[in-house]
Amino acid sequence: MVSLRKAKGAVVPRGGFSRARYQVPFVIALAVLVTGFLSVAAVRHGFFDLAVYWGALHHWVRADGMIYDWLKPDSKYGFTYPPFAALVMYPLAYLSWHTAIVIHVASTVLASTLLIWWLVDPLARRTGWTRWFTLAVTLCLAAAFEPMRETVNFGQVNMLLLFLVGADLLWLVAPVTPFGRRTPTRWRRLAGVGIGLATAVKLTPGIFIVYLLVTGRWRATLVAAGTAAGATLLAAALAPDASREFWTAALWDTDRVGTLSFISNQSWQGMVARLDPTHPSRLLWLLLVAATLAVWVWRVRPAAAAGDEATGLALTGVVGSLVSPVTWVHHLVWLIPALILLVDHAYAAPAGSRRRRTLLGCAIVAYLVLISRLVWIWERRFDGLLGFVGSNAYVWVSVALLLVLPVRPPARPGGVVVPGRPGASDGRGGAGRPDRTDRSGGGAGEPGPRRPRPFPRPLGFATADARPRGGTVGGVH
Repeated sequence: MVSLRKAKGAVVPRGGFSRARYQVPFVIALAVLVTGFLSVAAVRHGFFDLAVYWGALHHWVRADGMIYDWLKPDSKYGFTYPPFAALVMYPLAYLSWHTAIVIHVASTVLASTLLIWWLVDPLARRTGWTRWFTLAVTLCLAAAFEPMRETVNFGQVNMLLLFLVGADLLWLVAPVTPFGRRTPTRWRRLAGVGIGLATAVKLTPGIFIVYLLVTGRWRATLVAAGTAAGATLLAAALAPDASREFWTAALWDTDRVGTLSFISNQSWQGMVARLDPTHPSRLLWLLLVAATLAVWVWRVRPAAAAGDEATGLALTGVVGSLVSPVTWVHHLVWLIPALILLVDHAYAAPAGSRRRRTLLGCAIVAYLVLISRLVWIWERRFDGLLGFVGSNAYVWVSVALLLVLPVRPPARPGGVVVPGRPGASDGRGGAGRPDRTDRSGGGAGEPGPRRPRPFPRPLGFATADARPRGGTVGGVH
């Protein structure tokens, strides 16, 4: 006999809680397996990039030197971020090395956990998987992800920037929060702040300002651009010499970031440079960038029109990795949202359908490639057809995600979406709640009518902690 108990409006089978005895050992076993994998596959970089930040800040603040003149001993690498990033990292000058490591790892883990929670929780609620179990499994898989483990081992800031951008898009720009509630108007006035701050710290997140622009979010675009400009001017006022050095010299010194043809550069520029390391074709790179941006605009505009900011985040993260002149492997953490959403769309499709098998297959193959260190086989030689294909494996994954990731279409009158498409329920194209932002039914912001959908069969050891609340399934845009 199954009894019911409520958990925040959800109907939960009490008998399902007994399955926790399977879930806990599974998570522990998976964590042990990932730990063993990391002991073999993870490369120890000794927090190299964090050492650059730490040393440069000590040189600038404690030794009264020029931050962009300092180079890490026995290397050609120095501080490459804008002066505002130096101001944000200013406390490093007063921290011990081991304290800096602890703070870096803790902040990266926290930012990663929150972002992944926002992305997987709608999936867990809609499919009936236990929410803590879904998050724990995803975090274990993320730990094995090569870009993630490289981010931690280098001491990079990638996940902190992705967190800023994700918080902005999912909580401020989106009409509905990741937990299915309508975003308060007072929050939406701040839309763009996170993207602006991320851009002021590191220039590459500026692609998200372009995303806001091409999708017609004028206010958010102005806020993001204004925040980035304001932070940059603040840095110029507080550190005029460093600002002058960065914007007139350090920014244009490509030798500071490394060799473009190095195997870790998994962008279009890296691919082109490996074709001819001595004289890479600027024209070919520009053509590839232009074509990629055209496809990206074509795909993100419908996503934005549907209020599907998670897909906008995912596609823009992918395209930023492709068009940036330098995308080291650790920068590919920007692909995490796309991989999660690929699984989300797969489980929105009917159980046993070709669509579910195809999307899950694509997600699994992409994930396996991106944990494998496959490209490093061609670190020293990447000539020939096999070398060309293999040395750019992560580029091909990015291209596939840009083309394959489904986009939810706008809702029809009454909150009804096109049959065979993912529903508009969770604020990002999931099918767990009615679309609260549909403006074509009743009054503005009123939920449209709920429609039943096939309930995807959860994993055998997962517990249902939420009943599906409507929406439809299937379809790729």
